[in-house]
Amino acid sequence: MNFSILLGSRLAAAVLGLLSILSGELSAADTPARVLRAGAYAIDITPTKFPVSSSGSMTHRTADSAHDPLHARCLVLDNGETKIALVTCDSCMIPREIYDAAKQQASQATGIPTDHILCSATHTHTAVTVGPTFQSLVQEDYLDFLAQRIAEGIIQAHSQLEPARVGWAVGNNPRQVFNRRWFLRPGTPITDPFDHGTDTVRMNPAANSISLLQPAGPVDPEIPVLAVQAIDGRPIALWANYSLHYVGGVPANSLSADYYGEFAQQFAGLIDAHKTKPAFVATMTNGTSGDINNVNFFEGRMSQQPFEQIRLVAVDVANSAHVAYQRVEYEDWVPLKMQETEIELGVRRPDAEELARAEKLIEDAGPGPWTDQRLIYANETLDMAKYPATVQVKLQAIRIGGLGIVSSPCETFVETGLAIKKQSPLKPTFTIELANGYNGYLPTPEQHALGGYETWRAKSSYLAVDAAPQIQETLLRLLDEVAR
Repeated sequence: MNFSILLGSRLAAAVLGLLSILSGELSAADTPARVLRAGAYAIDITPTKFPVSSSGSMTHRTADSAHDPLHARCLVLDNGETKIALVTCDSCMIPREIYDAAKQQASQATGIPTDHILCSATHTHTAVTVGPTFQSLVQEDYLDFLAQRIAEGIIQAHSQLEPARVGWAVGNNPRQVFNRRWFLRPGTPITDPFDHGTDTVRMNPAANSISLLQPAGPVDPEIPVLAVQAIDGRPIALWANYSLHYVGGVPANSLSADYYGEFAQQFAGLIDAHKTKPAFVATMTNGTSGDINNVNFFEGRMSQQPFEQIRLVAVDVANSAHVAYQRVEYEDWVPLKMQETEIELGVRRPDAEELARAEKLIEDAGPGPWTDQRLIYANETLDMAKYPATVQVKLQAIRIGGLGIVSSPCETFVETGLAIKKQSPLKPTFTIELANGYNGYLPTPEQHALGGYETWRAKSSYLAVDAAPQIQETLLRLLDEVAR
């Protein structure tokens, strides 16, 4: 054997090995550490001029002041690979066109793709009317202002991006949620504005009445929370979720963010975050509350002074969210994924006989406004005749680490939300309803069969009976995609 050749080959191998080690060290040093960044901002969307049309009623009403400010609360997350934005507005419902305009403006300024922005409404019944429902008149001069302010809020949150950590936990509060659809004792009359006489449940019956039998559906007491903090532990944002329709108790001539706004104040106080800079943003999003409200029909409750029930609920829910917040385990970096799609859903339009009845009722009664539900729904029937046979609905799913979030543009029944939570591949998962548009109530087919207010065809409830299963199936498919 030629020892010089052997020595040379061993020396070469050693040199190559050393170079390989050094190269690996250099590559590791050159590879930047993954950094998660976050920014949050709450922008005021209170109208600058009064009086304004106030939403949430079957009759037109106006507000001449705001008891507390309305906000669009915005959160931007960036993990170096993906950027997403979450926005929640103090509004009853917001049409898709306004959200789309805001997303376009924000996307152009920040580079966040429009399909990576989720915008939703809280469903306070005392905000500015921006969508046509029943006899409320849309406040046309507020629409561009609202879209612009939403965009500005996202842009400002994006400008405040800083290294951050995120975590999540689930709280629980069964004390403030009650199913509002009830079976009544046999023989109790249940009327409807179409004179069908086929309803078997009543929405919002008299509390603690002898006629009450049992609720027609479940509740969801969970309070999932997504917490965001700076690297030094300073709180940046909290995004909570609770399936509660709204609270109310606001004078008819006043605007208010309802318990959603009060929750933000209460939670900030619990963590001593009222004076942080940049300002801490706490947000309560609406879960699946189409058939849920704050009335304890089992026992009834004492009447409260205006805004007092809002405060009581907000304090209680904020405390429950805080318990979950204290269990949060933070991560310095998490995967961010978001998927969006559109599906086509059918519309329940009136037939010729229903139209003729509605026309006769309105003709006999004369021009509105009306207070009789038969006339209000007759007018809705005439409006529904102008609707298309189908509508396009936008749906989204988000993954933030192991947390799943989906959107629904409807007042979604709690059964759908519970099914999504149970079947989702991401644990926990929650639904933000009234997101990216407004398409009315979303009862399950089983609840449609029972009738009741939420199923009565109107601009507030018009999707086909099979809409809920289609939305649920699509959202679960999107969750499977982002979970991969």
